[in-house]
Amino acid sequence: MKDILVKWNNISLVKRIIGGMIIGAILGMAVPSLSVIGILGDIFVNALKAVAPVLVFFLVMSALAQHKEGGASNMGTVIILYLVGTFAAAVVAVIASFLFPVTLTLPEAASGNAAPGGIGEVLKTLLLNIVANPIGSIVNANYIGILAWAVIFGLALKPASETTKKGILDFSEAVSQAVRWVISCAPFGILGLVFTTVSENGLGTFTTYGKLLIVLVGSMAVVAFIVNPIIVFLTMGTNPYPLVFKCLKESFITAFFTRSSAANIPVNMALCESLGLDEDNYSVSIPLGATINMGGAAITITVMTLATVHTLGITVDIPTAIILSVVAAVSACGASGVAGGSLLLIPLACSLFGISGDIAMQVVGVGFIIGVIQDSCETGLNSSTDALFTAASEFRQWKKQGKPIKW
Repeated sequence: MKDILVKWNNISLVKRIIGGMIIGAILGMAVPSLSVIGILGDIFVNALKAVAPVLVFFLVMSALAQHKEGGASNMGTVIILYLVGTFAAAVVAVIASFLFPVTLTLPEAASGNAAPGGIGEVLKTLLLNIVANPIGSIVNANYIGILAWAVIFGLALKPASETTKKGILDFSEAVSQAVRWVISCAPFGILGLVFTTVSENGLGTFTTYGKLLIVLVGSMAVVAFIVNPIIVFLTMGTNPYPLVFKCLKESFITAFFTRSSAANIPVNMALCESLGLDEDNYSVSIPLGATINMGGAAITITVMTLATVHTLGITVDIPTAIILSVVAAVSACGASGVAGGSLLLIPLACSLFGISGDIAMQVVGVGFIIGVIQDSCETGLNSSTDALFTAASEFRQWKKQGKPIKW
């Protein structure tokens, strides 16, 4: 049994997920009446539902508690670029979702989910969720409350002793490891989810997933080739595309296959070194970017949330869409470093529209079905943008000093 587990774990998670999708589709067509197979999907979704609130709380709180004051002189510019880039990505996703609306096929209909009365009701719900009891927020999966209290406790713990911070960091790592174990079971969970979808709706349902994937990946391509170059041009005042293509070539490709911004940190540091950047700068900005520069995650959260909104027939006005962009950008900064981490934050954005956690977690399940491509592209965009904005910030200083820029 141990040898079997070792061999199983040595197989790429992507390959295992693809295998689960294929087997689930075959079983859904061959034995649609064998509904017991669908239990695998229910178990997987419920496990994610149970661990996600704890993950978000400790991940964000630990990151803020560990933050050190001071650092590189251009960190202010880098952080601004990170935040602007993440928000711009969310805006692109909103526009794409309005231009190409996608609806999803969910196992449970949206009964009992009334549309909010307007921006006033959305703001009222937002404010009340923020000040909800922190323990109750975790128990009830109130993600906005979880995020708010994680920020408050994280800032309050900054003056704490190193021993206390180390304990919080260790617990955060333990929760992240638990999530990795759950996600390692994704092939079986996705097998069950695909089986249920195919047995109940037929293979035609993959047309919807295909449209959803096109909107997701298309939005990421717009950010990578249009939005990010514009931001870099406004920062440096020179042609951004040589730098953009270098970062995509040397960072995006490796991040696409590792599907981990954290794992791609050494690659980005080597890229920064080859560009001649100051090590004191990029040694801080690259790890920070792996945590808070999450344009790809913001796109995933926004597109999946608006797909849910369209499915439920909820009308979204412009002010609400702007709030969604802000929430998606902020929540994306708390995305877990594990594969599919951004999907666990979809319920946070869905809660803006009064969408229940049960339905939101079904959407998370859909996200894992398309995650083989979606998460790879998301991670590639996130990680390559870390290096891109770090370089743009320092090149901006070089230009002011009259130092030649070359790559």
